Amino acid sequence: MSVNFFDNRIKKIQKEYDKLQKDLVSPEKFSATQKLKQASQRLNELLEILSKSKELNKFGTQLKEAQELAEKEQGRELKNLALEEAKTLKAKIKKLEEELEFALIPQDPRDKKDVILEIRAAAGGDEASLFVGDLLRMYKRYTERKGFKYAEMEKSTIGIGGVKEAILSIKGQDVFERLKYEMGVHRVQRIPETEKSGRIHTSTVTVAVLAEVKEKEFEIDPKDLRIDVFHASGSGGQNVNKVATAIRITHLPTGIAVSCQDERYQGRNREKAIQILRSRLSSVEEEKREKKERERRRSQIGTGDRAEKIRTYNFPQDRITDHRIKRSFHNINQILDGDLDSIIDELIKEDKKRKLELVKKD
Repeated sequence: MSVNFFDNRIKKIQKEYDKLQKDLVSPEKFSATQKLKQASQRLNELLEILSKSKELNKFGTQLKEAQELAEKEQGRELKNLALEEAKTLKAKIKKLEEELEFALIPQDPRDKKDVILEIRAAAGGDEASLFVGDLLRMYKRYTERKGFKYAEMEKSTIGIGGVKEAILSIKGQDVFERLKYEMGVHRVQRIPETEKSGRIHTSTVTVAVLAEVKEKEFEIDPKDLRIDVFHASGSGGQNVNKVATAIRITHLPTGIAVSCQDERYQGRNREKAIQILRSRLSSVEEEKREKKERERRRSQIGTGDRAEKIRTYNFPQDRITDHRIKRSFHNINQILDGDLDSIIDELIKEDKKRKLELVKKD
């Protein structure tokens, strides 16, 4: 770690911490509960960094003392003890420096937000829809493994058991931080059950991961919306056939449209559609900002381009390849059962390394 880089960052963090601590005792600074909560969370993050910095300085002092003792001590036993102590301290310092480096990377404010996850069939016809169903189950199982909570907001099925489109609401701690790397094109290579000749088909599915945005965080002008009401299709009983409950909301300036029909009540479908639309519009704004930033830096792992091919699931070779980090993982069935952490952890680790290099250059 560069001493100048470290010292400059710690000085800035100490200054921010002191100011935030002073502001928190002034109620007028934080009129809204949400702002107060965010400020408190930021204070805790800064305190953790400063605590690690103090601990690092303490270990540095102890290491210097141990090294001096090893040089001066004549007795073999005490000399060896001092050398062993110095070795242990060096390992602790190295580990703590790595933790501090990553802690100094500016956090994405969306990382702690809940998620709206959208999966859609792209190229490949029925086989693509079948794979949408596989990914839908994978993400549901992953949320269960992580202790998150999910709810289906929308689901459009086809006769052979596939899913053309599915939208999930996922809530939990640091959900967006874990799932944001899933955004992009997922490619599957396998022999469909309906393929008699045993020929391998290639199909694609798109995944969008949107940070859930509250009404106060992103306002939509009602004048910009066109709302259409229609009869839902598919299962749902007499209510579907007799009452127009399905909602389609179109944002006129962008042309973005959202339809919801899963609920039996029009008001609930409208509420869900607005929730999805708000997150999509916010995501579009965020993508514009990130695109400008990526053009400036050109080295961050892709997490925002829906057209980017991020991963290939090769069933005949039992191999999943993530193209962003050029790493392959085996045991497809286990991963599709929700065991995604092995991939996500590697993506987070690599992304942090690249971001750290960018922070050092700035």
